[in-house]
Amino acid sequence: MKKLVIYIPSIESGGVEKNLFYISDYFLKKNIDLYIVTANRNKKRFFNSKIKFISPKNNNWNSSSRLIKTLICLSLFLKTPTIRNTPVFSFQSNISAIIISKILGLKVIIRLNTSTEKYIDGQTKKFFFSFFYSMSDKIIVNSLEFKKNIKKTLRLNSILIYNPIKIENKKKVLIKYFSNFKGIKILSIGRLTDQKDQIIILKSLKILVQKKLNFRFLLIGAGNKGRELKNFVKKNNLSNYVRFAGFKVNAFKYIRSSDLFILSSKFEGLPNVLIEAQVQGVPIISSNCSTGPKEILQNGRLGSLFKVGNYISLSKLILSFCKNKNSYLEKANLAKKFLYRYDYKKNLDKYYVEIKKIL
Repeated sequence: MKKLVIYIPSIESGGVEKNLFYISDYFLKKNIDLYIVTANRNKKRFFNSKIKFISPKNNNWNSSSRLIKTLICLSLFLKTPTIRNTPVFSFQSNISAIIISKILGLKVIIRLNTSTEKYIDGQTKKFFFSFFYSMSDKIIVNSLEFKKNIKKTLRLNSILIYNPIKIENKKKVLIKYFSNFKGIKILSIGRLTDQKDQIIILKSLKILVQKKLNFRFLLIGAGNKGRELKNFVKKNNLSNYVRFAGFKVNAFKYIRSSDLFILSSKFEGLPNVLIEAQVQGVPIISSNCSTGPKEILQNGRLGSLFKVGNYISLSKLILSFCKNKNSYLEKANLAKKFLYRYDYKKNLDKYYVEIKKIL
């Protein structure tokens, strides 16, 4: 049986992790002996029991910084004889994965999850990341825009594999917060972090309250910006309009319950939540960030886009939705015709084809 190490020092809660679950389960079905190197021992229960977890012996490191977790994983890698001759599929902290792989003479494939705008802001960093990424055996990205971005910014070729999405169509049943409510039901899902920029949604909603719009907004997610966002809601008298739901393992029922889905990110890779909203036929308003939303929404053909950080423009689009629901629903219905791009089995097969080449 062929062996493979999946390297992901910090397993959090988002689209990256959902793809990790799908891919690891699929590789098991292909008779690959899987090892996951991570500092998040607490996440072991979410994985198939056949996957071998290489992690600290206790849960003390679960909430540590990603840098600390990366150092822990490098140590674990060097101390574990069973994986020293095993090819590596890196989901995160790719530079460290490349370095340890080269030291041990291993094949390594890296998967980039987030636009390079997040961490490359000058020529020095361009040279640094281009140099190390070029040492990997393959680079996988999840959108065409991302592929072009890597070619232009780092002058490197990459392989495009869209995120595999499980289609879950069920009857619409309203969650408690939205049931018996006659106004506009708005939803956003994402970690409460600076990247996701949910503060601009709240700023746009403040404008809508002043315009007497009847709405409820539900925000699903957890993160270090939670307190700041809740303080904004309290300070601006939005408590009757906004609710924080925390992290949810399965958000489909919340998407099905909503009238409108909003993404406000400063940058992305290929946000799963937009595709999941399309699966449910929910109209979308998204920031036009790099990378992913523009591609998913086909430059506004399948949903509406606004400039990153422009909460005034966002508020106008929400008002536009209220006045022209049919046109937004037409875009949402059209979007279903393009879901084939994210076919679950087809994209997992593509991952398997690439991984098989280094096993």
